[in-house]
Amino acid sequence: MGIAVESVDAYQVLIDRRMVLSFGKTDDEEEDEDGDEAVNKGERLLLAIEFDIDGASTVGLSMGATGATWFVKGSEVPPEEGDERLIEAVEYACQSAGEVEADTPFAFWQALYDRQREWGEGTIIPPLLWGYGVSLVEQAAIDAYCRRHDLTFADAVRENQLGLDLTAFHEELADESADELLPPAPLSSVSVRHTVGQTDPLTDDDLTPAERLDDGLPQTLGEYVTEQGIDHLKIKLTADLDFDIDRLATIEDVLHQAGCSDYAFTLDANEAYGTATEFRRQWEQLREAPELETFLPNLLYVEQPLARRDAFSEETAAVFNEWEGAPPVIIDESDDAPDSLRRALECGYAGTSHKNCKGAFKGIANRCLLAYYSREKDQEYLMSGEDLTTVGPVGLLEDLAVMGTLGLDHVERNGHHYFRGLSGVPESVQSSLLDAHGDLYTRHEGGFASLDIQDGRIEIGSVVRAPFGRDFDLETAGFDPYPGFDG
Repeated sequence: MGIAVESVDAYQVLIDRRMVLSFGKTDDEEEDEDGDEAVNKGERLLLAIEFDIDGASTVGLSMGATGATWFVKGSEVPPEEGDERLIEAVEYACQSAGEVEADTPFAFWQALYDRQREWGEGTIIPPLLWGYGVSLVEQAAIDAYCRRHDLTFADAVRENQLGLDLTAFHEELADESADELLPPAPLSSVSVRHTVGQTDPLTDDDLTPAERLDDGLPQTLGEYVTEQGIDHLKIKLTADLDFDIDRLATIEDVLHQAGCSDYAFTLDANEAYGTATEFRRQWEQLREAPELETFLPNLLYVEQPLARRDAFSEETAAVFNEWEGAPPVIIDESDDAPDSLRRALECGYAGTSHKNCKGAFKGIANRCLLAYYSREKDQEYLMSGEDLTTVGPVGLLEDLAVMGTLGLDHVERNGHHYFRGLSGVPESVQSSLLDAHGDLYTRHEGGFASLDIQDGRIEIGSVVRAPFGRDFDLETAGFDPYPGFDG
């Protein structure tokens, strides 16, 4: 009895990208009616791993992005090598997984993580990236286990069917259990926290006729608020004080003009500030700006203001621990190791983010630690739900299964506006997804499956009731093998 890998297959999933919104066009692209597939398609890697789960062969799926920019920023990996290194990390994790046998999915993950860490620390590949390879195998293992035993992810966690040892991450939790520290039941719906990038259009005035998309989906922030009821935002900061004040004030105007007066937002600083001292100086100027007097009280938290290499410095700890009236600040890119959250809390941060690309088991343990600290210290610690442009038909569902179990009521969603639904995915897959998850997806008038966002929320009841989010069999025959993958 236990878990072991029998075989690994990898497939390429190409989804139509809303390229104007996400990346912009060059003059050459404007003239190219056919377009370049590398520009017009968003590539995803789909892993189909066959496991022996307690004596029966079961296939588990996982799906993730192949763009490495977020993972390698500030590392020794040259940007032009990032995507190649990402695939290298996934391939090594898959190869190593074939050499691991364990009693439980968590013990399997732990053995695989140790092997990957030993390999990764001997390369220039940063921990976030080599850890991503482990997380994709981890998700496939959880998927296979839940399917083999007909378990939802929430039940598997609360009943500790997966064998999770919280003390492997946090010794403070030796006498605690996930069942006691997590919410009593998974959420059945979550708010979409809509990303507003630094160049994303806010109103029609921000678009030229050539930039206007004709795909039946909202494009400007005002349209998202009006048509989908969006009332949670994730706004990118630039650390250019004048620009940020003006843009935040404009966003508030757009919300009010669209009839949205009850809203909340987070600020993603994307490592833009050089030091904690500089961040504090600019923040206090933002707080004093009369243009933002009615806007900033709606802030939930600020995400990752400092470069990942500087986030836990002595200066950072001194500034954050002594700063009276500081906004809640959480880490994201700095969360690259099992003990990252503890280090962050010691430095005065208020919490961390969860993304499945950083690990489902780690996310559960971190959520438990934050609940434990909130109880023991009688103050609020935060976990956010973030998104690396996660999309269906697999990745989004597994992501939401974890988010719902963690009880994260609002989750950043990028894929719903950076991609044209699931256009590009085989129609048979889209139909299966719509049949099984008609609360989460709808058939868009353009013919493709698209997230069904109503009053700013998405329904995930069918997701949390399914084995690790997906309640249909995915036919991988509709996808091409991933080119050159050696897993």
